[in-house]
Amino acid sequence: MPGLLDMILGYDCNLWCDYCTIGPELRGRAMSTAHALASLRQGRAQGLDALSLTGGEPTIRPDLLTIVRAGRTLGFVDIKVQSNGLMYAHGDNLARLLAAGATRLHVSVHTHRADRYEQLVRRTGTYAAMVGGLQRAVESGAALVVDLIVKRDTMADLPAAIEWLGELGVRAVDLWYVSLTDANAAHPESLPRMTEALPFVKEALARGREQAMTLRSLHVPRCLLGEDHPHAWDPGADEVVVVTPEATFALKDSRLAGRVKVPACAGCPFEQVCPGVRPDYLARFGDGEIAAARGQAASRGPTHLPIAP
Repeated sequence: MPGLLDMILGYDCNLWCDYCTIGPELRGRAMSTAHALASLRQGRAQGLDALSLTGGEPTIRPDLLTIVRAGRTLGFVDIKVQSNGLMYAHGDNLARLLAAGATRLHVSVHTHRADRYEQLVRRTGTYAAMVGGLQRAVESGAALVVDLIVKRDTMADLPAAIEWLGELGVRAVDLWYVSLTDANAAHPESLPRMTEALPFVKEALARGREQAMTLRSLHVPRCLLGEDHPHAWDPGADEVVVVTPEATFALKDSRLAGRVKVPACAGCPFEQVCPGVRPDYLARFGDGEIAAARGQAASRGPTHLPIAP
């Protein structure tokens, strides 16, 4: 079965989100155009037929259209661009991107509230551009998925965010559980216990179903989602080759993927399809929630003292 080439073109961005895993030392690193084009050719030689272009923020690269056109010429049948959407609000940027061959847009909205959005992205005057870019993405008719982040200060707003997105015409949303890897390891207070966040996640999923929206939940194990487990999505379950400015690896081996099976996972009906729990989550909270969902005792606790929210 053909797979996905996931290219992280660089780490620079026009925002500085407070939960971003990319630290200041990485901001200047970027894949050269030659490296990007060579990676496209290598991906097609491996039989990969879908392409994802991400960062950082790929829309601030002057060679983005060149890379998209090259992907189309080489035969990638699906070309996704992951963006915060700000550049789509200006001029004909979005129209040119789609004309170059982009077929799928993922827009990171983070949160729908204007006050929290600008506090989260740490750049004033950006909320209107995000909304404008998102509206243009909806109006374009291109395949569109909106990304929302599940973190301590956004989780209670998830149901309202789904309602807001539905009113704008968005039909698909991914819920990303915040990670404490790399630069965000310094902010453990951003990561809530899954059992704290799940009431809001479940309500968001219910509201999405009411509006016939497609919602996917990332990084929350199926055993905790319970009857909502069909919404669980593991992008690393398929063949995904990640190319960064420094390395190439399979997505399933990423530090952002759930890679740890705890004792309670044994015998779980989802054992063969669930990737497990992220190491950063286990380090913060241990496996007590997973064990409780399976009617077992915890086997491990946090590996450091908990920090109060």
